[in-house]
Amino acid sequence: MSYGQGGPQSQWDPWKPNSQQQPWNAGADDGTPDWAALAEASETRNKRRKLLFIAGGALATVAIGTAVAMAVVSAGGGDAEAGPGNLPASASLPASGSATPSFAPTSAPPPLDPKDFISSAKKDTAPLGPGTLFPGTQLTMGGTVYKKGPTADTGSCATAAGGTLPKALTANGCTRLIRATYTKGDIAVTVGVAVFDTADRATQAKAQTDDRSIVRSLFGKGVKPFCDGAFCRSTRNAFGRYAYFTVAGFTSGKDVTKKDTKVFDVGNDLAQFTVNQIYRRGQVQASAATDR
Repeated sequence: MSYGQGGPQSQWDPWKPNSQQQPWNAGADDGTPDWAALAEASETRNKRRKLLFIAGGALATVAIGTAVAMAVVSAGGGDAEAGPGNLPASASLPASGSATPSFAPTSAPPPLDPKDFISSAKKDTAPLGPGTLFPGTQLTMGGTVYKKGPTADTGSCATAAGGTLPKALTANGCTRLIRATYTKGDIAVTVGVAVFDTADRATQAKAQTDDRSIVRSLFGKGVKPFCDGAFCRSTRNAFGRYAYFTVAGFTSGKDVTKKDTKVFDVGNDLAQFTVNQIYRRGQVQASAATDR
């Protein structure tokens, strides 16, 4: 291309320092602008603008992403409008798993022992009588139902005992003897509970008994006399301030032999029921004392 008189001139580039724009009519014979040069300059400017626009868009995207991240962190607590300067330093953030709350160790008081309440008359103050030891009209032990017959309660323990038992009861200060009779078919059993002031007295009384220490059978109210001259099976034991005894036999008056296992079962069931009732007295009183 000819640039007219004066030889070639340097092209004007708006993005290059010290470049100069040619006057519209510089060196032109007919005063017409150099359209080719102007078009080339315009294209160069457009390319540069495009590059700047792309770069600017990338910067804008990073800025938006950072704002979202800060918003997510800020949303975890504190002022949602607070800037990044209000966030804690990374070194002060809690480590994973360290946010588990801790509590001071505590311990519940040990449960009260029910036996403590049935070992002394001073603590064993719950109502006591045939209705509390032998409630209802029948009882069930191991699937076997026993009907309750007559009951009795006396402060003269020796009068409700036979053989060598009256001496043991009297010597150790028996204060009451509560009895109840249960039946199963032609078998009857009387349970007697002797009450003492302390567990030591009850234990001593039981230790002073022998095979001839018998609680007297209780009959009436539909229960025929039993164990009144016939051989019967008896048991004796103590728990807390109570000594308990059983005597079991046939209402027909026949003697009990070692082969009569059903009589043994009846006596064992009623002895177990009685000690369960005594222990339950302790449980109820221990629970009441704990709640106070």
